[in-house]
Amino acid sequence: MARPRKCRRVCRVPEKTLYGPLETSIEKNNIILVTVEEYEVVRLIDLVGLTQEECATRMDVARTSIQRLYIDARRKMAESFINGKFLKIEGGNYTVCTGENINCCGNKCVKRCL
Repeated sequence: MARPRKCRRVCRVPEKTLYGPLETSIEKNNIILVTVEEYEVVRLIDLVGLTQEECATRMDVARTSIQRLYIDARRKMAESFINGKFLKIEGGNYTVCTGENINCCGNKCVKRCL
């Protein structure tokens, strides 16, 4: 029996959840789904500048999980850029941080586990 997935901690859910080429119509087979956790990993590593270790601490998961999420997210972004597909951010297994943990972002975000 597989281990249950650990609820990952994210700072916030994205305000915009659909990205893609302007000249292409949105069709079901033209959308790539990105989880909120994958979005958070890319945000923390590429935008904030954290290492994978720091990102793992912030999200309360193992570094190997962060590495897998990061690889998956970058592959999906590359497929979107190269093949002109839309990225839609939704779903996943996460908790929005409360700011109560020393490793949280400190924004006192509302806790929500999906």
